[in-house]
Amino acid sequence: MTVRVLIADDEEMVRYGFRMILEAQPDITVVAEAEDGISAVEAARRHTPDVVLMDIRMPNMDGLEATRILLSSVAPPPRVVVLTTFDRDEYVYEALKAGASAFLLKASPPEQLAAAVRVVAAGDALLHPAITKRLIQDFARRPTPREGMAPELRGLTEREVEVMRLIARGLSNREIAGRLYLAEATVKTHVVHILAKLGLRDRSQIVVLAYETGLVQPGGE
Repeated sequence: MTVRVLIADDEEMVRYGFRMILEAQPDITVVAEAEDGISAVEAARRHTPDVVLMDIRMPNMDGLEATRILLSSVAPPPRVVVLTTFDRDEYVYEALKAGASAFLLKASPPEQLAAAVRVVAAGDALLHPAITKRLIQDFARRPTPREGMAPELRGLTEREVEVMRLIARGLSNREIAGRLYLAEATVKTHVVHILAKLGLRDRSQIVVLAYETGLVQPGGE
């Protein structure tokens, strides 16, 4: 299956570079380009891409607002990979809250760009490792302490809560399997159940909800 991609960036040379990287892949095609958030939303509605590469800082409408609109008004909603030269933590958090499935720096190697497109098109999430570490340790908003389990999570089993907590700590399915002495396939099943029970799209939304409900605390163990 060919992954259809929309590139949204206000710099023509950047769009050209991304197009060259992606169209060199046999399973990826670029269906449209956009120079700001408004035209990105319009192009997504017209071309129905599977994945949108979204710059954060663009004129008229920034990439965060465009992502929110895309994921709430376009059917079926595309997956969004946020690309930026900025690695400030608040951008990461706001991109995740807006619904982005991946966050990469523009300085990432070309193979990471193609890999990110494939990963999110398959329904998973991907964050630049350095950004993920800072997000988990230093930035995520500290929710008001609660007594007991947050109401949003009470439908999860005890094992699913454990898996959710480890996802929020940045562990992969393989690492979670090793930590909990489970088969990797079992961990994948737990992740599917967590997503379904909580009405979430992918792992990035699990991370956000885990912090917002107080299931994990920034910098904690």
